[in-house]
Amino acid sequence: MKQSFVIFVCTFDPFHIGRHVYTFENRCVEDPNLPLNDGTQKIILNTKGIFDDVRPELKRLLNFIDGRQPEDSFTQDLSKAVESAKRNEKWRHDYMTLQMAYDEKYREGLETGIQQGIERGIEQGITTSARRMLSSGKYSDSEISEITGLSVEQIQALKNSAK
Repeated sequence: MKQSFVIFVCTFDPFHIGRHVYTFENRCVEDPNLPLNDGTQKIILNTKGIFDDVRPELKRLLNFIDGRQPEDSFTQDLSKAVESAKRNEKWRHDYMTLQMAYDEKYREGLETGIQQGIERGIEQGITTSARRMLSSGKYSDSEISEITGLSVEQIQALKNSAK
């Protein structure tokens, strides 16, 4: 397979070890000496690393990503490109439109989730009430059905599940 890389850049140390770079390759869980050889590496870059474990160029880039001032021509050019992008009205409009779409989808999902939660809560409350009525022995199936809105078949199923 072709070699591929998945790179995460973190502004925190996900493993609390202090490395700037953590590189992972797929290996067999049962036999760690057996590599998968799928050509995939996962690289986690940590801007908060404390070891002298990366080249100075990468260290300057990680410092820049972490919010420090540009230290070399590459990070200065990168800083200028970021500022240019921030001033680009079309890019800002596209970004804001995309963000608004994400926000709307989030709100829709939240509303749907809340509604589903309410419906499940009501169903559970009705089922709990019906079970209590059944266990009391004071109500007929038809009375429980009339009070709870459950069908007689549903009441019968509750009876059978309690056995």
